[in-house]
Amino acid sequence: MNLKVVILAGGRGTRLSEETAVKPKPMVEIGDYPILWHIMKIYTHYSYNEFIVCLGYKGYVIKEYFTNYRLHNSDFTLSLKDNEIRYENSRSENWTLTFVDTGMGTETGGRIKRIERYVEGETFMVTYGDGLSDININNLVKFHRNNKKMATITAVMPPGRFGALKIDGNTVSKVTEKPKGDNSWINGGFFVLEPNVFDFIEGDDTIWERGPLEAIVKKRELGAFKHKGFWHPMDTVRDRNELMNLWNSGKAPWKVWND
Repeated sequence: MNLKVVILAGGRGTRLSEETAVKPKPMVEIGDYPILWHIMKIYTHYSYNEFIVCLGYKGYVIKEYFTNYRLHNSDFTLSLKDNEIRYENSRSENWTLTFVDTGMGTETGGRIKRIERYVEGETFMVTYGDGLSDININNLVKFHRNNKKMATITAVMPPGRFGALKIDGNTVSKVTEKPKGDNSWINGGFFVLEPNVFDFIEGDDTIWERGPLEAIVKKRELGAFKHKGFWHPMDTVRDRNELMNLWNSGKAPWKVWND
């Protein structure tokens, strides 16, 4: 089954204000492409090509980019007389995208709740629009199916700046906020979810990482896929610059696809 991929792309990205004053955070570029494009390329490398993009802050920028994707990524000849465009080296992707306006101030859980009808009662994936990884998506999905939990979270282990996960075997037993020190597993996004997770989301004000995830943890239904490879968020200008340097070096770990 080709699972749909939900990308949370509605946030403001206030710590990247020099960029996000004019564009949403997922449209901040790494190299010549928005970080959202990089995330989608990771999934499409593993043949997941159906995306549901949760829009919010400046969502029209995302709509415009993908509506005019060929224009942004191809050479072309424009005939003003005939109002015709002839593409010279057209670049396109085998993507199907559903854009959903999930509200300006809607929290992460609320955004997921708003796309419930688009996943049509099937298993689906969710990730954030600002995190890159060399995660093997096929292995993640296989783990989820074999583990037979309601939800799977990808656990990663960067410096201790984020909320931590306590894991017993392959099951999350506790979620804590931003512990001091390193060597704690944290929420790296890249979820695989069963449709009954929607029952744990009340509405727009629900923060996915708190009420719903905590309730799923209490039921011992949150599996942890431990990813020990590369994972990096883009929360700050420093993060953006680090990712840019990796990309420009030609050795970006998350570039699992071939050009």
